[in-house]
Amino acid sequence: MSYGDPNNPYGQPPQQPPAAPGYGYPQQGPPGIPPQQAYGYPQQPAYPGYPGGNMMPQTMPGLLVTARVFLFLISAVQILVAIIYLYAGAVASDAGDSAEDLGLSGMGDVGDDVAAIAIVAALVAAALATLSITLGVKFGRGGQGVRITTVVYGALGGIVGLIGLFVGLDTGFATAIIGPLIWVTFAAIITIAPVVPSGTAWFARPRY
Repeated sequence: MSYGDPNNPYGQPPQQPPAAPGYGYPQQGPPGIPPQQAYGYPQQPAYPGYPGGNMMPQTMPGLLVTARVFLFLISAVQILVAIIYLYAGAVASDAGDSAEDLGLSGMGDVGDDVAAIAIVAALVAAALATLSITLGVKFGRGGQGVRITTVVYGALGGIVGLIGLFVGLDTGFATAIIGPLIWVTFAAIITIAPVVPSGTAWFARPRY
């Protein structure tokens, strides 16, 4: 009997061909290359997360939502201030004209000067209100430019609020402190929200 005979029961068993990879399983690629890449599937890009998380935020962080609401509230106050200044300017101009009609020389010029100052203040308040609304709206799609502008805007607002707070403390009236204190609180949150890791990750997320 020959060991090479396939019918010989005492011979060596015939060698089996190498098994093909199972259906649905990725083939092994060269060393150092993940099986998914060797099988032909593209790898998903790995976006860096922020500390404490492995993925980019899918929804706006809560602190940024709060800062956004504060920006809209501040814009409402600024619009109201602009309207008050415009009304004050109109009243000053009318008062100056009335004084001129009564023979009070020079009062017309004073009224015009007060009206001009009030109109300039109204325009500044309206411009700030526009900026506040724009930043709040841009929180959803804005990038680093919106983030930096918000931080600078909040910091400047905080400085103005601190000045008002110190003035209120000097007066000794509680009512003169409440407004600046609220303003400083709003400005602090608006300044901090884009700087914390969750806010930084939100403005640095990829956009499609």
